[in-house]
Amino acid sequence: MRNILTEESKLYLSKLWPLFALVIVLPLVSYFVWLVFPEKNLEIVVLDKTVPSATYQEHQSIFWTIEHLKFSGEAGEYKSADRDYFGFHPDDSDSHGRVWDFSNWSEGDIQKKAKELDVLYLADTYGVYSEDFNSENSQGISEKIYGGLDRSDISLIRESIAQKKTIIAEFNTMASPTRPGIRAEFENLMGLKWTGWIARYFDEMDTTVNQDLPNWLVQQYVDQHENTWVPNGPGLVFVHENGQVEVFSNSIDYEGETPMIRTQQFNQHGFKLPELVPYPDWFDIILIEREYQVISYYDISPTTLGQQKLRDMGLPRFFPAAVVRDLGEGQHYYFAGDFADLRNSAGSARFMGLPVFWRGFYLVTDYTDRRSFFWNYYYPLLSQVLERAYQAKDH
Repeated sequence: MRNILTEESKLYLSKLWPLFALVIVLPLVSYFVWLVFPEKNLEIVVLDKTVPSATYQEHQSIFWTIEHLKFSGEAGEYKSADRDYFGFHPDDSDSHGRVWDFSNWSEGDIQKKAKELDVLYLADTYGVYSEDFNSENSQGISEKIYGGLDRSDISLIRESIAQKKTIIAEFNTMASPTRPGIRAEFENLMGLKWTGWIARYFDEMDTTVNQDLPNWLVQQYVDQHENTWVPNGPGLVFVHENGQVEVFSNSIDYEGETPMIRTQQFNQHGFKLPELVPYPDWFDIILIEREYQVISYYDISPTTLGQQKLRDMGLPRFFPAAVVRDLGEGQHYYFAGDFADLRNSAGSARFMGLPVFWRGFYLVTDYTDRRSFFWNYYYPLLSQVLERAYQAKDH
């Protein structure tokens, strides 16, 4: 009987071995490979003014990518998402946080910072508002506490361009609450032009079902469209800075479901990205100068009726999603979407091969989970941008 049990135990353990290797051995090997992989020096400055809580959802994905790729700063240390950024730092004080940015810096300090950095990343300047700290607040217009590009930010951008550094900016950098004069300076420096429109997908336009539809958005649309609302079902909402609101209804104004980010397989700059990625979050619609090349673009698949509505709104058939201006020395990127936003933690960055592993779990077509967009599109995009910045610095 004892021998039979022993043989059964051996058989049982032999079946458990692959699971043991998967759960214990592979992570250990992955971690060890990450440890021995050489560090690379790349000084990256991140500006994020939209940090209402300690989740750091507007920039944690940036710092995860930086650490995973082993890019360390001048001090030889990996940057931390909770402290190593400029912008708003939340706390439990009556003011809800403290501001650490460039607003009190002298021109000399800004020139020095521009000289030290290799990459300037403008993650989000929308800011923080009173409703961010009041769960009982309505979905009406909220009072701004802090946000928007300012004169000191423009000075750092201008100096970074002059010193041929890599600049990355994304939605929302130049839209509200940035003042028009500051926005115009940013547009001139970066060679971009905001159309005034932002847009977002909602999976249900029925206001009795979808509580995420802002009250102000619904009210403005109704006021502008003879007290009528749109059909139930998925829809695309377009909001102009002048207050105009338009809605594209699924199967009436556009086909498919969500906006799609399309990347040509053989794009001019050789970025390796999925050809088709659904994108359901906010994005801004921009125009670009001829010096720019389009890495990816938005396609909402408008119907004939939708195409006419776009023309009436002064918008093209396709919208840039990710663009690059290569000046030989120093590249400028703009991501026309809330790409860095990651609501859930990505876990430890110190495992080699982790992005490939997670891409096997998160289908590129699953737009309901933000991590799918991170692993399938944003991480591959940002990692290639940072590697190119490092190679440019090294040469």
